[in-house]
Amino acid sequence: MKMPRFWTCAAWAALTLSCATHAAYAADDDVQPARPVNDPYAPATLTGTLAKVRDSGTIAIGYRDASVPFSYLDARRAPIGYSIELCKSLVAAIETSIHRTLTIRWVPVTPDTRIDAVASGKVDLECGSTTSNLARQQRVAFSPIIFVAGTKVMVRKDAPMNSFRDLAGKRVAVTSGTTNEAALRELDKKFQLGIHLQVVPDHAQGFAQVADGQADAFATDDVLLYGLIAANAGKGGAYRVAGDYLSYEPYGIMFRKDDPQLAQVVKDTFQELAADGEIERQYKRWFLTRLPSGTSLDMPMSAQLVGIIETLAGGERQ
Repeated sequence: MKMPRFWTCAAWAALTLSCATHAAYAADDDVQPARPVNDPYAPATLTGTLAKVRDSGTIAIGYRDASVPFSYLDARRAPIGYSIELCKSLVAAIETSIHRTLTIRWVPVTPDTRIDAVASGKVDLECGSTTSNLARQQRVAFSPIIFVAGTKVMVRKDAPMNSFRDLAGKRVAVTSGTTNEAALRELDKKFQLGIHLQVVPDHAQGFAQVADGQADAFATDDVLLYGLIAANAGKGGAYRVAGDYLSYEPYGIMFRKDDPQLAQVVKDTFQELAADGEIERQYKRWFLTRLPSGTSLDMPMSAQLVGIIETLAGGERQ
């Protein structure tokens, strides 16, 4: 049976209007049909950091200027390092999730300022050499572990120092606001060593205290000590990393707490970086080959980090 001409025209009009409306919505990211609320990639429902960076087109990354080889400045004063490269991969994943290219705004931070910078929104990601622990997790969130270090001390090569007990009565430089400072204070209190702590604002000044003879030792994470020694090779003086581990320090990338959409992107990204071998490639680049300074740390990946990466990759190493 033929449809009356009026209803035929009406049907075509309705279909045309429906198609036009659908096309208009599809052309506008802000009014796409809503995906499930637990999908962190839904542009129409972005919140927290993802919404912030999409709206501004800029993402603020906190970096350190002397945390070799994690986050430091090259000869042109540009941030480079292991943590920086992993953060760049994370930024690329964020760009994909929000369907927008982002400009990186580099923000210098110190051990004293880094946590406040993240919590306050001054920086969106902190890409340095920051220990993830329960106390800090009360204020900020962390990525999966990217490195496992431990507190040790750096001394001149001829210094008679091989145990933490040899620190008794000595002048020990330590960076303010670090877990290393807390570890040294606890060690001094527990064993009544009479350590004279000299708190400095950054790692470079801790190294300088020993180099200038103002301190007998500098305490920080062992990998940072090796990095400082490598970065200062050829500038006079001979140094070594000595003694026992005074604490263990698992590193992570910091971002704001209570931001589930960003947390999901961070988790998914690091699982992908582990599965496709990118974390391992970056590790080899920054710990096993020559740094821009011409020296190498020559530090094989620890068994702990190998296990962490295998777990992140779901047990499949590629």
